Amino acid sequence: MMATNAVSHSVYGESPGEEKSETHTLCVLVDNEPGVLARVIGLFSGRGYNIDSLTVAETEKSRHLSLITLVCTSTPLVIEQIKNQLGRLVPVRRVADLTLDGPHVERELALVKVSGTGEKRVEALRTADIFRARVVDSTVESFVFEITGDSAKVNAFIDLMQPLGLVDVSRTGVAAIGRGKTAIEA
Repeated sequence: MMATNAVSHSVYGESPGEEKSETHTLCVLVDNEPGVLARVIGLFSGRGYNIDSLTVAETEKSRHLSLITLVCTSTPLVIEQIKNQLGRLVPVRRVADLTLDGPHVERELALVKVSGTGEKRVEALRTADIFRARVVDSTVESFVFEITGDSAKVNAFIDLMQPLGLVDVSRTGVAAIGRGKTAIEA
């Protein structure tokens, strides 16, 4: 589930007390049980918060834990409210804000279908090579490229494929992990 990072701004600029929006990557360690994701998403929808990216995966099978990685954009005050409210949900074991906690790695995977012939087809292959995208499917009329990297890289690749015959895009959402020897602990 991907959403655009569109943020409304006043044509008159920011008011003196207006805070700027920031993008934060939150990792939420939860009990792996039915309905947990619905409760977390319900918190966002019930308060009108937007999610830019969402991924979920079981991380510790023996302890029945899953990690929900959320990317959201808002003011620092709202981000703090989101973290506090997430921390109060019963199935949530820990909320980590990787944006504030220190160095971390973020990656996203996208499958990008491009249709074209002639020079546009050749240019799509050249561009894919520059971005280190792999061809995972090929027909006489189209390619499906696999690209991984941070969201900015994926967005740039998609933008460049637009005039070359972009047909479809499927994205995983951001997967993130803190650098160093420590883990997100319950």
